[in-house]
Amino acid sequence: MTMTLEPAVTADSSARAVHIETEAELRAKGQRARARRTAWVWAGRVALLVLVLGTWQLLTTVKLPGATTAIVDPFFFSQPTMIWGSLVHLFTEGTSFGSIWENLWVTVQEALGGFLVGTVLGIVVGILLGTNAYLADVCGPYIKIVNAVPRIVLGSLFVIAFGLGLFPKVLLATVLVFFAVFFNAFQGVREVDPNLVSNVRVLGASPLQIARHVTIPSAMTWIIASLHTAFGFAIIGALVAEVLGSQKGIGLIISTAQGNFDPSTVFACMAIMAVFTLAAEYVISMFERRVLKWRPPSRSESAASI
Repeated sequence: MTMTLEPAVTADSSARAVHIETEAELRAKGQRARARRTAWVWAGRVALLVLVLGTWQLLTTVKLPGATTAIVDPFFFSQPTMIWGSLVHLFTEGTSFGSIWENLWVTVQEALGGFLVGTVLGIVVGILLGTNAYLADVCGPYIKIVNAVPRIVLGSLFVIAFGLGLFPKVLLATVLVFFAVFFNAFQGVREVDPNLVSNVRVLGASPLQIARHVTIPSAMTWIIASLHTAFGFAIIGALVAEVLGSQKGIGLIISTAQGNFDPSTVFACMAIMAVFTLAAEYVISMFERRVLKWRPPSRSESAASI
């Protein structure tokens, strides 16, 4: 009896061992493929950056025969080496408005404040109007009118009404972020399956429970997608308001450099804000993966993970 069972157990154990080993190999192969793809992506990014900066430097340095200036005049468009010099000067010598860190922190506060307030208002109003057709019909024309007002006009009005402090900058950033988030939240709610909502309502769910367990989760993909664009609008709102009138901030440095015909400092400030925006975009992407981890990966995400 024992002798007849041992070969079966041994064969089953061997097959299981082979199966586990194959899964481990597949996981390792997938990890190596992802690592190779990541390496190639970063290599491509670095190569593209080097190509752009190298071409820029070349065009602003080389002169055509008989020409008095370079192919691209560095007086108007600067060049990478001059921009690097401006960055070094900003971080070592500072500005006439204080250190670069102090001015950057002012702009960051304005952008983050506008982003948070605008996001919350956009989600709340978008869900409210998306779930109430009567309110949507009543408020719709007014929302479109306000959205059509040029933002620079609103910024001027805010600076005139509220002075040169943080509040008008946060307010302008809030307006820009609000509309970016609102329209996505509104459309996301409208895309919720009405049959699903009806079934949940038949089961006795209250409006609050429907919003919490059906409407908001279904619209979350739309809402999260809007945050990537909305943060860029928050930066734009803060910088535009600072250019219109402020006592500190990156926008004020840009405005002053513009008045002094100093494109190198303008590009240097743009580079600083680009780094900050990329860092914020990374945080938003991590938040998106955490909040939407229940969602099946899309085709593009599946291809990116190979």
